[in-house]
Amino acid sequence: MHTRKRQRKNASAMKLVGSLVALFREVAGLTQSQLAERACVHTETIASVEQGRRLLKPDLAVLLDQVLLTKGALATAVENMPEIDRYPVWAAAFIDQEREAIAISSYQNQVMPGLLQTENYAHAVFRNEVPTLSEDEMRMRVAGRIERQEILHRKVPPTCSFLISEGVLKDRLGSLNVFREQLRHVRESADLPGLTLQVMPFGRATHAGLSGPFVLLETPDHQHLAYAETQRGSLFVEDPDEVSILARKYAMLRTQALNPEDTKGLLDRLLGE
Repeated sequence: MHTRKRQRKNASAMKLVGSLVALFREVAGLTQSQLAERACVHTETIASVEQGRRLLKPDLAVLLDQVLLTKGALATAVENMPEIDRYPVWAAAFIDQEREAIAISSYQNQVMPGLLQTENYAHAVFRNEVPTLSEDEMRMRVAGRIERQEILHRKVPPTCSFLISEGVLKDRLGSLNVFREQLRHVRESADLPGLTLQVMPFGRATHAGLSGPFVLLETPDHQHLAYAETQRGSLFVEDPDEVSILARKYAMLRTQALNPEDTKGLLDRLLGE
């Protein structure tokens, strides 16, 4: 009950800040596209912030205050927002480590890795939760997922390896349009610096990942960690022996999957179809 109250409060705070951005933009006589151009961000970023679907980050708030001549109003509003519950409690430790990781290896066989999901695909994922999430809860979860992806676009991004089952690529989660958008996004992501994408194809006689998906992390001080989610919780692994077992599984999976070039070819063919 308390968690749901916090989530409603957090969603209201996001909507309030978004409404302020929209108000100040309109007073300045700017369209969303014009403001996005002056702030050097995508138009969709401004639209999502104004609609309360995306958190206004402190650095962007400062920049918008400068563009809109609002004398620090947005930065002050962001600074005084309540702490946002963007993730389930059991995932919080993993998210903290992911944010600082220098290397990430992720095997997924049910859905696209969170770091590669589009906003619409993420919304479709959370819409399938049982029991059903409220619109405010879904909005918060999607905002948190999209925020996580900023690590892929840092000046020095982490080294990332993603292994995805072919079935995930062909699953029309959400709708056909959501699927097409997601497929294009994954293909574009495959060309990001430091990112390797491989697909585990149908029809294999051997498969090292039958026990389910998992993620491997390497911290800045070179500690190796692992993470796996269950239906109603998670397993955060720090024991070196257990992490080693998962690392060996991942190494085997990489040899069984399509290589990165063949993976891009598969994606190109799917997009062509």
